[in-house]
Amino acid sequence: MTHVTLLLIAFGLSMDAFAVSVSNGIAIQRRRANHALRIGLFFGSFQALMPLIGWAAGLNLRDLISGVDHWIAFGLLTFIGCKMIYESKKMNGRGKEAKPLNLPTLLMLSVATSIDALAVGISFALLNISIIAPILVIGAVTFVLSFFGVLTGSKIGHFFEKKIEILGGLILIGIGIKILIEHLN
Repeated sequence: MTHVTLLLIAFGLSMDAFAVSVSNGIAIQRRRANHALRIGLFFGSFQALMPLIGWAAGLNLRDLISGVDHWIAFGLLTFIGCKMIYESKKMNGRGKEAKPLNLPTLLMLSVATSIDALAVGISFALLNISIIAPILVIGAVTFVLSFFGVLTGSKIGHFFEKKIEILGGLILIGIGIKILIEHLN
């Protein structure tokens, strides 16, 4: 996997966390850097943890499905990308909670925005990709985007939120197609 592909995957996966961070930035009345730091740490940590869990689960499946692993990776990434695009169309205030910084809300949002990363982790295992660099890059990119998403939330508003999640979905679909083409050639 190239560095560019890894960065694109990280950006694609972090788009829903970014969109929710923007919403939280709008919802937090007295926005401070420590609010952005807390949300960034939660989202970045979960985005790094979920691919690791998926990768560990995928290692057990790799030998069983090695002949069709590229089709599975393509299917998972395309499904996740389409799901992100679909969800962006029906978003209305997602992540805009009365108390976006309390622990239960942060845990729920962190899990919800990182489920896609679990499936990508399975793809990494099936494609025999080492997991260390991806989890570090995915976690770091998600942290940075979530941090800045909170800080800029009140300026950008919900207009940008839907568009960025569509972009993330399209990136993941494109990577799925790239994986499929590489393995079919």
